[in-house]
Amino acid sequence: MSQTPEQARMAKLIVEVLNLEDVEPSEIDPQAVMFSDEGLALDSIDALEIAVAISETYNVQLSAEDENTREIFATLANLTAYVTQEAAA
Repeated sequence: MSQTPEQARMAKLIVEVLNLEDVEPSEIDPQAVMFSDEGLALDSIDALEIAVAISETYNVQLSAEDENTREIFATLANLTAYVTQEAAA
């Protein structure tokens, strides 16, 4: 369950934005589904807050209308890979 440096930065952003007091960024499994009870049990409001923070931090836009958004937000690994790719483009 080790995170890459990019995943660690994204995990820190998620924990800070959502004020997850009981979660350490390093505890987030990159492959765990973030919206399931086994993961962070996030909801659509959390996704919106994360998307805003990503926009402000990485200048990458995530759209709710994009059919890939559910897959992008599925795991920390997916989200980090997408944002890293888009930020570099």
